Amino acid sequence: MSQREGETNYKYEDYASEMAYHRLPQSEALVGRDLRITLDSGSVFELRFEGPHQVSWRSGTGRGTDWGEAVEVAPQAYFIDLTFAQEPRQSQTFLINLQTRQVLGIRTIMRAGDVGREPRAVHEFSPGILGDPTVPPTGCKPAPTRDLVGLRALYTYNPNQCFEHIYLNTKRYVWHCVVGPLKGEADVDFHTTYKFDTNQYVFCFREFGLPVSTVFFHNWDQMRETGKFFAIGEDGTVANTPAGALIRKLSVTFYPEDQQPF
Repeated sequence: MSQREGETNYKYEDYASEMAYHRLPQSEALVGRDLRITLDSGSVFELRFEGPHQVSWRSGTGRGTDWGEAVEVAPQAYFIDLTFAQEPRQSQTFLINLQTRQVLGIRTIMRAGDVGREPRAVHEFSPGILGDPTVPPTGCKPAPTRDLVGLRALYTYNPNQCFEHIYLNTKRYVWHCVVGPLKGEADVDFHTTYKFDTNQYVFCFREFGLPVSTVFFHNWDQMRETGKFFAIGEDGTVANTPAGALIRKLSVTFYPEDQQPF
């Protein structure tokens, strides 16, 4: 039976610090630039980076100037993350490629009230187009993938924290703390994985035990993970915590054709 919130031997603050030790640095390459993103869901976002951590945005009837960041996670590819002062329980992440103009948008929402035995966090995914939506993009359109199924890998976040992941199927994965304050702790949680491009993946999980979720970009050419945790801390405030890890593949399980996991 899955854990309910609070039924863990740890809290978010036990492991959330120093998770950005191996994270790629903030980029200022988009400062002063205007970006238009049209998602397949129908949403349109207009963004302007006013500074390294300040983004003016407009979408539908909503607009504002809020915290944001951009990290170059692969050549011409950026991890863009926004939080909203007026909606602190939501964040918006975009993966964009300036060359192919492919986009993947991820909305993270921390639901209020009783969510039963479900994770408190939900993710809403939508591919999209950067720039003029009437001009088709090139390259690989982001889509859900089975590529990680059967993979076992280590993610080292800093010299004192390392987690193992085992990807059971397209819905569930195992996390296991190998080194760190949570050493020996493990659980099975929901995940969603999209393929963004060759050797590039967007991995998001939603935890049962605590109100914690992630959005991570995996670059297998560099064997690096860059992203963030979006969580509710012990004091009830929402935390948008930068994180990054070095990836080491351990093994891959190959299943018979007639016995493939979901």
